[in-house]
Amino acid sequence: MGCAYLSMPSFLKAMFLVLCSLSILPELTQAKHARMTRHYKFNIKLQNITRLCQTKSIVTVNGQFPGPRIIAREGDRLVIKVVNHVQYNVTIHWHGIRQLKSGWADGPAYITQCPIQTGQTYVYNFTVIGQRGTLWWHAHISWLRATVHGPIVILPKRHVPYPFTQPFKEVPIVLGDWWKADTETVINQAMQTGSAPNISDAHTINGLPGPLYNCSAKDTFKLKVKPGKTYLLRLINAALNDEMFFSIANHTLTVVEADAVYVKPFSTSIVLITPGQTTNVLLKTKSKAPKATFVIAARSYATGPASFDNTTTTGLLEYKKTSLSNKLNNHKLPLLRPVLPKFNDTVFADNFNKKIRSLANSRFPAKVPKTVDKHFFFTVGLGISTCSQNQACQGPNNTRVAATINNVSFVMPNIALLQAHFFNQSKGVYTTDFPSNPPFKFNYTGTPPNNIMVTSGTKVVLLPFNTTVELILQDTSIIGAESHPLHLHGFNFFIVGQGNGNFDPKKDPTKFNLVDPAERNTAGVPSGGWIALRFLADNPGVWFMHCHLEVHTSWGLKMAWIVQDGKRRNQKLPPPPSDLPKC
Repeated sequence: MGCAYLSMPSFLKAMFLVLCSLSILPELTQAKHARMTRHYKFNIKLQNITRLCQTKSIVTVNGQFPGPRIIAREGDRLVIKVVNHVQYNVTIHWHGIRQLKSGWADGPAYITQCPIQTGQTYVYNFTVIGQRGTLWWHAHISWLRATVHGPIVILPKRHVPYPFTQPFKEVPIVLGDWWKADTETVINQAMQTGSAPNISDAHTINGLPGPLYNCSAKDTFKLKVKPGKTYLLRLINAALNDEMFFSIANHTLTVVEADAVYVKPFSTSIVLITPGQTTNVLLKTKSKAPKATFVIAARSYATGPASFDNTTTTGLLEYKKTSLSNKLNNHKLPLLRPVLPKFNDTVFADNFNKKIRSLANSRFPAKVPKTVDKHFFFTVGLGISTCSQNQACQGPNNTRVAATINNVSFVMPNIALLQAHFFNQSKGVYTTDFPSNPPFKFNYTGTPPNNIMVTSGTKVVLLPFNTTVELILQDTSIIGAESHPLHLHGFNFFIVGQGNGNFDPKKDPTKFNLVDPAERNTAGVPSGGWIALRFLADNPGVWFMHCHLEVHTSWGLKMAWIVQDGKRRNQKLPPPPSDLPKC
């Protein structure tokens, strides 16, 4: 075409260029509306922060706790430059982002990348495809996510409305925790001694503990609202080890989204949210400013045998007053408090989770796999393992608590699994013999077996591209039954069933919901119960699955799925970026 163009008369050249520009214009217009590239810079740096009468140096992004908000629209490309200025190795995970063919940007250390070392930089580059809502980002190595985390707000494409009332204002609310000690020291000491790590000293709302803690009245989150308005609260549970109940006194919340998927709206006074999960709720304020201030409260939902942080973090919902009401009401307003469930209210937890259903309409269909290519049955829970001879572990006969999936406690490799897989260098890094079923059967939620020793290894499951998977996750009562929030990277899954006790492969599948099940990226396996998930393995790469209670991940409750490339060019994972960190 270039030669033909050179031999044209000048007026034809001009016509040719006009025609070309006209044919390109619609594409440019479409591209302009389709997506934009948004650039962010994350400086990982130490920052002195004072909480609970004590100042300590914490790892932050850009000196903020919680970290900065990322805002994008569906279809946008995000380019986030992460520069590590601290003494720790760092990675960032974009929790819930599908990472379609961008697995190199997913972020879990030694799974999709080697960590970013001190003084080094890595650019995370990915596109938000087919997703809108609230997600979040966090460090994904050791326990650094205690302070390195923040919201991701994905707005719908331009001129596309929400499938619910357009809110007057949107407010991210990050539930977290605060430790007086250094969290890296806490987990390192626990791993060395084989004992349970110390618990947090406070819970926080947007980094603030609130007035129920020592000298924290000034560190209180305040939500100032106008009467007769609708607010969209984007709830994120960033706590390390605690599922949370959340409530606002004398106000009803309408749940409209979970894990960045719209749900059939339902009203509740209390929201249950596990670490890793996000939940969007509408708050409709009262038509007239009441003569009261309302407490916002969050505290732990805990089912296991271990100790937990049973403190309550509080904030305040305050109605903005007119100048006239200010003159009339100089006296202090009464403070109304919400009533939260008991810390171990499993009945509330089960009922709440069952209410979450996909919209499953023509605009937002629930694409539940109706047929299954591969069935898996995974037990999740605790056990014990023998410590090395140079360790003095506190369990009997020099043992420690371990956490497992199908009795395998995952051992982190020294190089990233995705690199080993992509370059066909798996030998000595991982094996593909992760058990599809428990190695031995027992009454999973009844009396535990006598032998509770675990095996360990870096084992993965290999899935051909486009495999439909059904996965039963079964809690066990070994050491103690406990709820486990399981997070799957790279995919959303559908929760087609849940129940108490042991899963019954004959009866339970007949009750599966294949019409409008919840679609999520993180789901709580019920204490002493099970959940059934389905997903389509349509995303080539290596995908981490782990408990989002950080202590259980540290103990080994994790594994990885390798989804092989498809046959077509658009079904293959591209090569790694040139700045991918080296181990």
